[in-house]
Amino acid sequence: MNAVIIAVLVMLILSLLRVNVVFALLLGALAGGLSGGLSFTETLTSYTEGLGAGATIALSYAMLGGFAVAISRTGIPELLVAGVLKMVNKEGEATRQNLAKALIIFALFSMAIFSQNLIPIHIAFIPLLVPPILHILNELRIDRRLIAAVLTFGLTAPYILLPYGFGLIFHEILATQMELAGMPIDMADIPRAMVFPVAGLFLGLIIAVFVSYRKPRDYRQTEEAISIVETPKRTASIKDVIVTVIALIAALFAQIQSESMIIGALAGILILYIFGAMKWKEADDVLTAGMRMMAFIGFVMISANGFASVIQETGAIGTLVENAANVFGDQKGLAALAMLIVGLFVTMGIGSSFSTIPIIAAIFVPLSVEFGFSTLAIIALIGTAGALGDAGSPASDSTLGPTAGLNVDGQHNHIWDTVVPTFLHYNIPLVIFGWLAVMFLG
Repeated sequence: MNAVIIAVLVMLILSLLRVNVVFALLLGALAGGLSGGLSFTETLTSYTEGLGAGATIALSYAMLGGFAVAISRTGIPELLVAGVLKMVNKEGEATRQNLAKALIIFALFSMAIFSQNLIPIHIAFIPLLVPPILHILNELRIDRRLIAAVLTFGLTAPYILLPYGFGLIFHEILATQMELAGMPIDMADIPRAMVFPVAGLFLGLIIAVFVSYRKPRDYRQTEEAISIVETPKRTASIKDVIVTVIALIAALFAQIQSESMIIGALAGILILYIFGAMKWKEADDVLTAGMRMMAFIGFVMISANGFASVIQETGAIGTLVENAANVFGDQKGLAALAMLIVGLFVTMGIGSSFSTIPIIAAIFVPLSVEFGFSTLAIIALIGTAGALGDAGSPASDSTLGPTAGLNVDGQHNHIWDTVVPTFLHYNIPLVIFGWLAVMFLG
């Protein structure tokens, strides 16, 4: 078997067996490296050297976690929660209950979309908004798998389709890597090529919301379900609201100008402290709480970079694609399906569609040209292959983020309540609709 398949299968099987994802990635990398012809020492060296690439993003998430907890200490989330509670607690009327459910789902759905394009803060909003409303979700008996599906859709579909915020980064990577592979493209063609694959994601969202997870699900009501930190004793003042808004704007501006989530989070935290929305003496507790909340994501992302380094070192990705193409001969449809599946395996392993594009573009472009695909079809093929696995990967921040918010009380399992549901509802339709897009575009 190909080293990529072995590595990813080992990682996925161990994860499904509830082995910690960090250890599953390490053991998967070792299995892939050894089966790919590397010695144990070479595999371990490659894995270790790759860890450094994940340090920046790990620190970014730690700082964002600190910023989120700092805002939660101002009492702002409690104002939002109180408004929803007024709606929920009105004599338990069925219509109000349904309206409250729809309001919460729509609010999280909108924020997830905004976090990719309009206000590019990525998953930083999740620890800010989700933990304080867990007790409301419990009262409404909302299945948290539904919330995970909604959040993951909002964290993936917008950047795939829209060239703004993180979407601009994804589209630039796609265009740059295709040009380096010998096929310059117009970035304006990317949304046209990706609209049908994203329609597959939307279909998966509809099924998750209205079919799979529409039934009530019961959770224990715990103190942790109210907040990730001790509930603030003071009520947010007008000043707190104004300062928090300024901090959010400052964080966004600093992030855009510096192209660094670390600097953005730092700017937001400083604004809260300078203007008194947070006390300096609480700085250590706040940052520690935020870093602790996001530490798991950081370690997974670091480990995923080591995994990716080993896979690339084996050279097995190119071999996998070439062998798949040889098996299918001149069958364009089967060849396209094979390349999509390869993209799924690669992204499932390393957890990042942004990192998958550079790995597969150099191989997919000449191979697709050889099969006679059009430029738009190749864009759809590579874009879909790169995006596949982002939803549904144990190592993806698109799944780790929702879990971080939904599991603060220990009642939401990362693999079975986030990874598996998002894999089934998004990767399967994305393969189907991506393949149809490639075939239709020719």
